[in-house]
Amino acid sequence: MISNCVALHRHVFLACLVALTLTGCGSSGSDQSGTSDANVVEVFSWWTSGSEAAALQVVFDAYRAQYPDVSIINASIAGGGGSAARPVLQTRLVGNNPPDTWQTHPGAEVLGQYVAPNFAAPLDDLYAEEGWYEVFPQRLMDMVSRDGSPYLVVLNLHRSNTLWYNKPLVESHGITINKRLSHDELFVIFDRLKAGGIAPLCMGDAGIWAAGITFENTLVGTIGPERYLGLWDGTTSFSDRDVREAMTTFGRLVDYFNADHAALSWDQAVDKLIEGSCAFYSMGDWVYGEFVQAGLVDNVDFGWIAHPGSEDAYLLVSDGFTLARDAPHVAPTRNMLRVMGQRVVQEDFNLQKGSICARTDCDRERFGPYLKWAMDTYRDATLVPTVVHGSASPQDFRQALNDALTTFVVHRDVDGFARTLKREARMSGFGR
Repeated sequence: MISNCVALHRHVFLACLVALTLTGCGSSGSDQSGTSDANVVEVFSWWTSGSEAAALQVVFDAYRAQYPDVSIINASIAGGGGSAARPVLQTRLVGNNPPDTWQTHPGAEVLGQYVAPNFAAPLDDLYAEEGWYEVFPQRLMDMVSRDGSPYLVVLNLHRSNTLWYNKPLVESHGITINKRLSHDELFVIFDRLKAGGIAPLCMGDAGIWAAGITFENTLVGTIGPERYLGLWDGTTSFSDRDVREAMTTFGRLVDYFNADHAALSWDQAVDKLIEGSCAFYSMGDWVYGEFVQAGLVDNVDFGWIAHPGSEDAYLLVSDGFTLARDAPHVAPTRNMLRVMGQRVVQEDFNLQKGSICARTDCDRERFGPYLKWAMDTYRDATLVPTVVHGSASPQDFRQALNDALTTFVVHRDVDGFARTLKREARMSGFGR
């Protein structure tokens, strides 16, 4: 088992060792009855922020209402984007100690990390029983299926390339935000805020993935969705001029981060945005879930637009849950997945999480202005995958990007950044 830990990346080694004796990490509200009991289901995730925990509780409450005799082990591990949870999960899987179900993302992550090595079980019969083939869009089904079999029940659809702002704060500085902004226009606004003593751009990148979101947003906003898609099939290179331009622009954005960004988590940066100690935040719409928890009102307390240049792209981050191939409690787990796929549960969950339903038949009128905007954009925009959340590239490239970003945020070396990503893309088998 120790050798499995050593095989992992050095940054996750300690978290991996923690998992050597882990059988489930409970959090408040969980029932940690012994897993030998057949009436138990262990749900592994990284949903621990205020909005995430509230959304997950919606699922648990619905499950308990339908299956009151089953105990739930809430095996949540804190760390935005799964940065701490994934290495623990990997160690449990290779050690033949899987949770019954775990959170993951469609695309490269679920298919490459969990389906290919035979950790996850197919869900054809569950999809057929529940009629899900008719209510989940085909483009999403393609991202969760191999050889025609689905392996994931998807709960939500997040848009990652959203630029949020504290509306009263921005307006108090005489700034009007139009429906679209260029990066150059944004820098003018940032200089004005900075001159007024306000940190223009919120960031909490104690987990570097948060800076990675802003980098991805800048990348797709600079080179466009088609060229961005080309990064993952080799038709675009990380050394191309427009990609290097995006890196330069991202380096300029870093100059406007709040000074304490490296000490904060992503949701602590949301707190700064809410309190008005910073003004904008380029981050996925899980931010909206934190606004909901804080009781804020759309278009009154906060506003939003697409990250500059990315109006026609929908950087998709979607969360779903698997069935472990060797799940200790198969029947209760199948029922947990059954609940996750129910229409009303998805509506209730996404109202807390700040995302839109994966199902196509949810009641639009239950959702507020921001989420209706997200629904309309999802319908019309080009869907593009994310490295940071696992759908665009293999895990080794995601880790390489995180390492390169950590260095770039400090040194702003565009040449070095481009060389590193080009080399790592080739080593991962998709770059040129």
